[in-house]
Amino acid sequence: MLETGSPAPDVVLEDTDGKTVRLSDYQGRHAVLVYFMRATSCPICARHVQDLIQRRDEFAAGNIQVLVAVPEDRQAAAAWKAKRQIPFPVLIGRRTTPHEVVGLSRKVFGSMQQSGSVLIDSQGIVRHAHGATMPTSAYDRKGITAAVQALRTGG
Repeated sequence: MLETGSPAPDVVLEDTDGKTVRLSDYQGRHAVLVYFMRATSCPICARHVQDLIQRRDEFAAGNIQVLVAVPEDRQAAAAWKAKRQIPFPVLIGRRTTPHEVVGLSRKVFGSMQQSGSVLIDSQGIVRHAHGATMPTSAYDRKGITAAVQALRTGG
């Protein structure tokens, strides 16, 4: 998992239209909050995305672009985004899952997909990183809120 305070790697993903999205593309313009869903079929993860949608004005006021990363392929991700009317870009991996790129894949009797979130400031520094195997503990709302507040106050 990424470390808070470390430079973010230049993660390269794709959106549901097949367009390449680099996290570094936002550098100098926006902070980026990426929520990594365990799966689009996970009802707990879906509730977490709904919380992000309800808080979108808060994120916009902080100049934070929200992205949702899913482990499914482009077709499944696009269908899920359309059905749920997700207002944020939904991203998939290019050659591997987005989760593996940031260390959210755990090897326990095979591979276990984890959920989590990463907040990267506009200078490319990780300000919040949290992940967990159980979806119920993977969305750190308080941690995200504190990191967003710290960005606003320059802390």
